Amino acid sequence: MKALILVGGFGTRLRPLTLSVPKPLVEFANKPMILHQIEALKAIGVTEVVLAINYQPEVMLNFLKEFEEKLGIKITCSQETEPLGTAGPLALARDKLIDNSGEPFFVLNSDVISEYPLKEMIEFHKSHGGEASIMVTKVDEPSKYGVVVMEEKTGKVERFVEKPKLFVGNKINAGIYLLNPAVLDRIELRPTSIEKEVFPKIAADNKLFAMVLPGFWMDIGQPRDYITGLRLYLDSLRKRYSTKLASGPNIVGNVLVDETAKIGEGCLIGPDVAIGPGCVVEAGVRLSRCTVMRGVRIKKHACVAGSIIGWHSTVGQWARVENMTILGEDVHVGDEIYSNGGVVLPHKEIKSSILKPEIVM
Repeated sequence: MKALILVGGFGTRLRPLTLSVPKPLVEFANKPMILHQIEALKAIGVTEVVLAINYQPEVMLNFLKEFEEKLGIKITCSQETEPLGTAGPLALARDKLIDNSGEPFFVLNSDVISEYPLKEMIEFHKSHGGEASIMVTKVDEPSKYGVVVMEEKTGKVERFVEKPKLFVGNKINAGIYLLNPAVLDRIELRPTSIEKEVFPKIAADNKLFAMVLPGFWMDIGQPRDYITGLRLYLDSLRKRYSTKLASGPNIVGNVLVDETAKIGEGCLIGPDVAIGPGCVVEAGVRLSRCTVMRGVRIKKHACVAGSIIGWHSTVGQWARVENMTILGEDVHVGDEIYSNGGVVLPHKEIKSSILKPEIVM
């Protein structure tokens, strides 16, 4: 079986992290975002993953080479010379996706994090005999999204309603699809949207079916959702593989700590924290709802909440970093500094407090 991951563009919403690496390589819960997906695909028997990409393909491929060997899965790139939307890349990668088996293939948005119930999706796809299956997820505020209107019993999709003013349903497209090769005959090689142009036509032919995603779902393409996604992911980890989570007198709630990280005396860590490889957390530090990436040092008695600390950065003694502060790679926050929602570009030194959310160039 094959799969296509829509990697796409520049990751502007996750800057300044994406100024250092392409977005799919930004760590989420201590492993690159895209690896969560590739591992899930490998687990259900996918043998080849095609990355649809228009930005820094060589960086991606060099990085993924080691995982190709480790996981035993073929990873190739299909490079766009112009952005092709969400359907165009399928037409571009047609020759890579089609073999003589006639088997369906997966398509995933690279920002989506979930429990990836792909095995159940294959069974669902076989059971309805249609041309395409999409995952949908229930949301509290459907008016912000494109809503999928479907028959409850069969899952047959009737229509799509973009950002509805009146309530028509609460299920939205979750960005995970299983498509028969025939779907590729419906897609032209041009910038085009699978959600707005391709799926409505398949639905009109009564050949599109939707499966409600069990478990959690999050699009982690922007900082606030990334932090929320971490909470949901760690919650799911607690239920499924609780041994992977840290425990001890200084841990509160769900915390993921790389085995090479060092944590000092008298810290209070959690809930919803990921600490990456080679990190040093000194004595008396308080961390909550945050990600601390590879090689970071948090000095004594500092406090980090609701923030992302980029690779090899330092947070000074008694500093306080909170309210969706995002530090790019190699940023150094001085002692006793306060950051309230600062977004700091890589290789900067912060010597004075950031009192209101702003970008520090």
